[in-house]
Amino acid sequence: MGLKGFVEGGIASIVAGCSTHPLDLIKVRMQLQGESVVPNQAIQNLRPAIAFNSASATIAGAQPAVHIPPPPRVGPVSVGIKIVQAEGVAALYSGVSATVLRQTLYSTTRMGLYDVLKQKWSDPDSGNMPLVRKIAAGLIAGGIGAAVGNPADVAMVRMQADGRLPMSERRNYNGVIDAITRMSKQEGVTSLWRGSSLTVNRAMIVTASQLASYDQIKETILEKGVMKDGLGTHVTASFAAGFVASVASNPVDVIKTRVMNMKVEPGTAPPYSGALDCAMKTVRAEGPMALYKGFIPTISRQGPFTVVLFVTLEQVRKILKDF
Repeated sequence: MGLKGFVEGGIASIVAGCSTHPLDLIKVRMQLQGESVVPNQAIQNLRPAIAFNSASATIAGAQPAVHIPPPPRVGPVSVGIKIVQAEGVAALYSGVSATVLRQTLYSTTRMGLYDVLKQKWSDPDSGNMPLVRKIAAGLIAGGIGAAVGNPADVAMVRMQADGRLPMSERRNYNGVIDAITRMSKQEGVTSLWRGSSLTVNRAMIVTASQLASYDQIKETILEKGVMKDGLGTHVTASFAAGFVASVASNPVDVIKTRVMNMKVEPGTAPPYSGALDCAMKTVRAEGPMALYKGFIPTISRQGPFTVVLFVTLEQVRKILKDF
């Protein structure tokens, strides 16, 4: 029974992940909007042709700073169109190999563990599990799944974000295996777990809110007799669960994306020293609502992802019920 839960959850997760990958890519690009980019040395050394040297500047030997305005913020549709125009349609599936690996490791683990805990903690008579236990099961399953799948998550974020970098700075990974191999060689094995605390926290929040709310809403619909156990119930419960998960996880997701995507050059300090530093710098530079940057593509992706995930899961369960 336990192993079947892993198989069912893995199949459903891979189908859902591949189906909604372009939306996830757009979400990542939007979350990186407004992030400060350190100009290269050539730009830093530029001086205006005519300048008035102040006494303080002369004494201190300071150079006038060159202000580089941030790029204008645009919506998900505009981001998608620009990606297609600049990089081609295939760019919408950049990092899809990492998505498949991530779903195989992370989602298979979390879905399987949640199913195991659900079987153990459910009431033997009614077959239902109290909401508190559902949340606890989601927190445990999500945390363990995220720790297992973090290398693929880092690779996926970098491959999705690569197209926004200048040509000379792009990593140009050939696939998820190449990404993981090069990160290990160039930045050390520990780079594969960069942002792992954020990944674990986000996964715990997402899994607890997504799986627990789906089961709870589905049970309520069936108990109240609003709908029968069928496609309508599955779609309604899963979309509501996707909205709950999006609201709960978006701030952590923004910070996770920025920490994982930061480029660390040898001999230089990283842009962020950790999750808290990243959160503080983001809020200070862009305001608190920056933590909900990319929320529209997040809900646009999380909604369909959750619907496809649970609808596929229910169908796979029907197919494998005799095994």
